[in-house]
Amino acid sequence: MKNPAVAAAGSITQPLVLLECLVAGTSHRPELPTQEKKLKVGQALRLEREADSKYDDWAVKVHSGPAEDKTSIWLGYLPETRNETVARLLDAGYPLAARLAHKAWEEDWLHLEIEVLLPRE
Repeated sequence: MKNPAVAAAGSITQPLVLLECLVAGTSHRPELPTQEKKLKVGQALRLEREADSKYDDWAVKVHSGPAEDKTSIWLGYLPETRNETVARLLDAGYPLAARLAHKAWEEDWLHLEIEVLLPRE
């Protein structure tokens, strides 16, 4: 008999979705209107801990691609009210990732919804 938890979660090799949220601060990223067309739903995103932020002790930046990708852009942050657990996991060395789940313009605000992922081994 199949384990109902595994059946409900799908393949055990799929990453665990830890958080679904909007990217905060996209309206403060002036390059986004020209770069938005390059963002594809489902694409991998990079999370970067900003431990020295003077505004948020748990700041986590969201980037459009890997650090070595010179075309990667800084999209914004995980929301301040939802970032502590992700920040603590990053600080502890967990290999978290993210992917773009949805994007849409709402007037002059780029609405980016992402999923924060914990890979399964």
